[in-house]
Amino acid sequence: MNELGELYQEVILDHNRQPRNFHALEGANRRAEGHNPLCGDRLTLYIRMRGEVIDGIGFVGSGCAISKASASLMTEALKGKTRGEAESLFRVFHGLVTGDATEGGPGDKANGGPDLGKLVVFSGVRDYPVRVKCATLAWHTLRAALDNAETPATTE
Repeated sequence: MNELGELYQEVILDHNRQPRNFHALEGANRRAEGHNPLCGDRLTLYIRMRGEVIDGIGFVGSGCAISKASASLMTEALKGKTRGEAESLFRVFHGLVTGDATEGGPGDKANGGPDLGKLVVFSGVRDYPVRVKCATLAWHTLRAALDNAETPATTE
């Protein structure tokens, strides 16, 4: 494994061991359940919106290291973002992990797209299709929460 791969792995392990924003959020006005039946990952996402801005975000649940780290890093990236920015970040992240990202596309910061920041640690997930569902569970749950969906989000 190269040095960059080792660094990415360490970031994922750190966020799995000590997930950020791992709590039920008081005052949340959006909530959604998420489930990845393939891996058994489950999470509940809590969001507090103030107008169109994500003022607070937290999650609880259990799952594999990739699922928990993805939720942790996602919550860090979304605090203070607007709904539109969150949806744009979803598309770019999804493209990153599925391999559908195109150079110069919406994730290209030079073209005004969102900066993935630490979320780039999941770039290698696209080489393991089963793990893509683990990495995207929190993101699909985010969409469900933003839409006030009544049914649980799933990776299927």
